[in-house]
Amino acid sequence: MKVFVTGVGGQLGHDVMNELDGRGYEGIGSDIQPVYSGVQDGTPVTQAPYISLDITDAESVKKVITEVNPDVVIHCAAWTAVDMAEDDDKVEKVRAINAGGTQNIADICKVLGCKMMYISTDYVFDGQGTEPWTPDCKDYNPINVYGKTKLEGELAVSNTLEKYFIVRIAWVFGKNGKNFIKTMLKVGKNHDEVRVVNDQIGTPTYTFDLARLLVDMVETEKYGYYHATNEGGYISWYDFTKEIYRVAGYSTKVTPVTTQEYGLSKAARPFNSRLDKSKLVENGFNPLPTWQDAVKRYIDELDMENL
Repeated sequence: MKVFVTGVGGQLGHDVMNELDGRGYEGIGSDIQPVYSGVQDGTPVTQAPYISLDITDAESVKKVITEVNPDVVIHCAAWTAVDMAEDDDKVEKVRAINAGGTQNIADICKVLGCKMMYISTDYVFDGQGTEPWTPDCKDYNPINVYGKTKLEGELAVSNTLEKYFIVRIAWVFGKNGKNFIKTMLKVGKNHDEVRVVNDQIGTPTYTFDLARLLVDMVETEKYGYYHATNEGGYISWYDFTKEIYRVAGYSTKVTPVTTQEYGLSKAARPFNSRLDKSKLVENGFNPLPTWQDAVKRYIDELDMENL
């Protein structure tokens, strides 16, 4: 199986490439950077073929993917800076990447007849209520630019293709890039107390674990919408931080606050990011390990001195 992966300079794309390599599949990585910009840690992705690609350039997308002629495209590339996406001078660029770039990839996948996997987000929902969102729920009402443009990307895929997987994830952390765990470890190292919101509820997703599931999925023809986060129950960012500090051995005090008390960020955040993952098991896929287990494995492998 030959797989073309976008966004390999990010957390998930990096781990997907390593998972493909570990299974003996042919992975070709791409990102906007002229050369691979991810962690240079000797892992297989640093040795894999890399193609610089601007996904907003339809002709470049057509040329590159046609020449590669993959069996599957796993589309991890996206604009993910949620607050910056709200800036008036950034909105169209965000849309060009998350919606337009995705449409460009879907169009060529249709021509080639190859499978496509699109990585989406809990932010396509409005985050109201307390019931977990199901994968096939169509009650979309994204509350920020990032969520709106990711939903547009979903629709580009589902309206163009039949052989597609749309996989929504949340609260992502991985080795290759910035994330909440790294940020909180840095802050906790230099502060006696941190304030963390306790009224936004969801479940973390470790990209190392997710990559295994994604490759499991593209080996099949069980197409459609899925939700994929680690197991272990729904938690708040406060709960998440408490566990991070416990595992790391920090004594930093963690004080719970409401979103309103914390102060408004530029982009509105969903309160309810609970994702129902039962469809994975129903379709024969192995769920991810618990988020508690994932946090321990992740922190054990981190270079804590050079965060």
